[in-house]
Amino acid sequence: MSDEEYGVLRAGAALWVGASVLITDVRGRVLVQHVDYRDTCLLPGGAVDKGESPSHAASREMKEELGVALTVERGLAVDWVSADSFDAPPVMRFNGEILHVYDGGTWGAERISAIRLPAHEVESVEFAEPSRLHDLMSPRDARRTLSALRARIDGSGPVFLENGLPLSPTALDRAAVLRTARPRHHFPFHTGPAPQGLRVCQAWGWLLAPDGRVLVLLDPDTGAACLPGGTPEPRDGGDFVATLRREVHEEASCSFGEPVFLGHLSDPDEPCARVRYAAALTDIGPAGADPATGRTWTRVLATPEQAVELFDWGPPAGAQLAAVHRARELLGIPRAARRPVTALAAPAA
Repeated sequence: MSDEEYGVLRAGAALWVGASVLITDVRGRVLVQHVDYRDTCLLPGGAVDKGESPSHAASREMKEELGVALTVERGLAVDWVSADSFDAPPVMRFNGEILHVYDGGTWGAERISAIRLPAHEVESVEFAEPSRLHDLMSPRDARRTLSALRARIDGSGPVFLENGLPLSPTALDRAAVLRTARPRHHFPFHTGPAPQGLRVCQAWGWLLAPDGRVLVLLDPDTGAACLPGGTPEPRDGGDFVATLRREVHEEASCSFGEPVFLGHLSDPDEPCARVRYAAALTDIGPAGADPATGRTWTRVLATPEQAVELFDWGPPAGAQLAAVHRARELLGIPRAARRPVTALAAPAA
């Protein structure tokens, strides 16, 4: 085949190229744009111009659409979009697209207030709970955005997608985390004990593996994440550590050593306290059904920072996370390096 023939062949198979940017606020909600040319929302971004790199296109689109100067330095996903997945009219001659998703970071109030929208195209922006993306975006865009968000939390590097779905699903993908709304628990965190006379309605634990990661439970039906623990029962005799041991055994088939008390959360809407502990994991058994719910929870290990990203705990999460790290140091456990979230299996016999 001559160079000319080869060039004609490749030109006929050319795909579009696009770039978008994933931005979250401090609560983990995703920035989406309401645009005047679609009835669904989009991430900031657009087409890559001739001779332009995808990362440069992403930065250019940020300036044009949000009025913000941002140099993207980290890719989250590369998605192959098939020609038949996009209901494009024939006149567009859509052969398919390679779409790059970049990490725009977590924005605080100051940076959000600096957003300046153009006169046309972008009508408004909002930060949406990840579970709402399927209501706000087209199915393909929602799949891609959630896959990119899970890749960012997982920290394993850019993922390759086909029509929004990862070729190599992570533990977070397999559990489909963030597809349902995270419970909104913006309860103030206090490092001291619960006040005398205030009922304790919950005891949860940050259970640390030897590498500094913590045990997180994922609901097999909804993908919702929680720490192990639960509600005190009369058989616990008012001993909240006993509550935690019982719940951890029932939910996760695990045991832990002597715990460190972290503090409690107060609930403005209910007169009760939610106590928190940290402890070292000492034994891992085979996963079994929780007798209270009948569910067999998916057990994963994540860094404390990754775990917080799976919850909507608001500003108080920072204080609780700091208490976890103080306890971790007291327990002689190293700080976990960021690494992929991994499913926890029982040790081989």
